[in-house]
Amino acid sequence: MGRQDGSGRLVSAQNTDDTGASILHVDMDAFYAAVEVLDDPALAGKPVVIAHRDGRSVVSSASYEARRYGVRSAMPIAQALRACPAAIVVPPRFERYREISARVMEVFRGITPFVEPLSIDEAFLDVSGVRRLWGSPARVAQLIREQVGAEVGITCSVGAAATKHVAKMASTLSKPNGLLVVPAARTQEFLDPRPAGAMWGVGPKAAETLASRGIHTIRDVRETPLAVLTRALGPTQASRILDLACGRDARQIETSRVEKSISHEETFDEDISDTMLLRAELLRLSDRVAVRLRHAGVEAHGVAIKVRLSDFTTMTRSRKLAEPTDVGQRLGTAARELFDGVELRGAVRLIGVRAERLTPAGMSAAALWDDDGEWRQVDGALDRASERFGVGAVTRAAFLTRQRRARHLPAHTRPPETSD
Repeated sequence: MGRQDGSGRLVSAQNTDDTGASILHVDMDAFYAAVEVLDDPALAGKPVVIAHRDGRSVVSSASYEARRYGVRSAMPIAQALRACPAAIVVPPRFERYREISARVMEVFRGITPFVEPLSIDEAFLDVSGVRRLWGSPARVAQLIREQVGAEVGITCSVGAAATKHVAKMASTLSKPNGLLVVPAARTQEFLDPRPAGAMWGVGPKAAETLASRGIHTIRDVRETPLAVLTRALGPTQASRILDLACGRDARQIETSRVEKSISHEETFDEDISDTMLLRAELLRLSDRVAVRLRHAGVEAHGVAIKVRLSDFTTMTRSRKLAEPTDVGQRLGTAARELFDGVELRGAVRLIGVRAERLTPAGMSAAALWDDDGEWRQVDGALDRASERFGVGAVTRAAFLTRQRRARHLPAHTRPPETSD
């Protein structure tokens, strides 16, 4: 895949063959940094890093000028400044990023109704039905790039292919500000030489596991027996990546996506060792997750926690719930039980709660009585407060004294996800 700094970029020539390449993956280039340059043109061409300046912050995004010094998303800001001392650090403005994202998505929907937002700065589009209106897939992709630039003022990269997986790979290779088209008949030719780790859903650990077995490229994956892949990665992931390596991806554009999980996580101002404070924070985060569950009209069948230590070791735990719920106390109880099973080998830097396996509320059979009736009254107050002041603006009184005494309030809320 192309490097995050834009080197190794691949783009298609004009009038390239785009037969069957009707799925587009459109990805904004260094989105947060691009928005800051849009609002302050004096930043153009400079190494811009989106982060808070305190030592606990991590990089949310960086301009390509900063990336050429090795600055990357999720890098601690202190490390980023050592790599690029001339970096201009700009605090994130997430509401502004959401505003620009909405404008970009409107551009997409002006081209085709078949738009599937993937994150705040990327989306899939199916343009198979707009040929008479706008032209071939490559022409539509170029039109989108032009309109995003003219109407929003930022750049984007586009991959066009026969499947979602290949389109996403192509857009990554074309960054920044490029277009790469993979006609359907050349899908396997495109895939085979790419690194196995470039496949969507193959993370660093899975890539390392494959490499230890001599599986380095997508062609290697394709030519490896399923039984060997299964022993390495487990049956579900093995079957999935073998399909993708062979160019098989039956996923369609989903214009109304249902969230699969809802989460909140926080980074502390100071590393925390006090387990009572950490347990209290888990309940506070569970309340915030529960507010969002109720606003979305869904319930969780499972709960997961994430714990990151001061040395950046990260541990996750999850469990299935006996009954689906959108009650903060119920989520918090499960989260704290999971936490009690974690062996802490140091102070905690970050902690998070995630509600999983979501289904529409009210789908399960109603009980004869509601064990959570009193807690639902608490949740009702939280809902009313969040509607008026925003999620998390009001917390349980039991938290306040401990929070103020220990100075353990979060440093930064996790930003909306971007692909950069």
